[in-house]
Amino acid sequence: MNEAEHIRLAVFDCDGTLVDSQHSIIGSMHAAFDGLNMARATDEAVRRVVGLPLLDAIARLVPDASAETVERLRDGYSAAWLEMRDNGGLDEPLYPGTTETLAELESTGWVLGVATGKGHRGLVGTLEKHDVLDRFQTLQTADRARGKPHPEMLIRAMEETGAEPANTVMIGDTTFDVEMAVAADVMAIGVSWGYHESRELTDAGACIVVNAYGELPALLAEIREKR
Repeated sequence: MNEAEHIRLAVFDCDGTLVDSQHSIIGSMHAAFDGLNMARATDEAVRRVVGLPLLDAIARLVPDASAETVERLRDGYSAAWLEMRDNGGLDEPLYPGTTETLAELESTGWVLGVATGKGHRGLVGTLEKHDVLDRFQTLQTADRARGKPHPEMLIRAMEETGAEPANTVMIGDTTFDVEMAVAADVMAIGVSWGYHESRELTDAGACIVVNAYGELPALLAEIREKR
């Protein structure tokens, strides 16, 4: 057995999987639309695009808008997000059981990573805030690679850690996470507490959908035994 076959890599999405950031995301998006005197996208519509690169997400919200308008909305969103962060108003709590599960997985030999539509600086800030940054050995962000559902972030995570697709799992709450995993030939595990419905995740190719973080250690132990 070569070294790569010993490595077990679990890659997590961030927004909607590790942290519940919907209120900050929706608030920033509303501010962007208000800044251009445009009718706001609904809260549900915004939740539906969480996980995509920001420009792609906004383009889905306003499919008839010009590229210039999409870019101006992107700039307005970023400004609102930074103002919220600088004023201590970001609302990004960890989901229950996140910290304990990450510690347990790491203690049982899993290498941990993140693949997210966030930018690198924003991801690092979020993970540092919750004192979990050091748990992750690879951080993949949409400003340093092609975003979901393209598989580049997962491929880079595997390259950085030396893991093979057969020994890697992707854990996320949206069909974008699942589609990325399928494209990278990686097992996808959905979570039910995020922004897309469980049925959508299984229809997109998730092998299973878990309902609480506490289910993950036993599930990944079972997967590890079978591979």
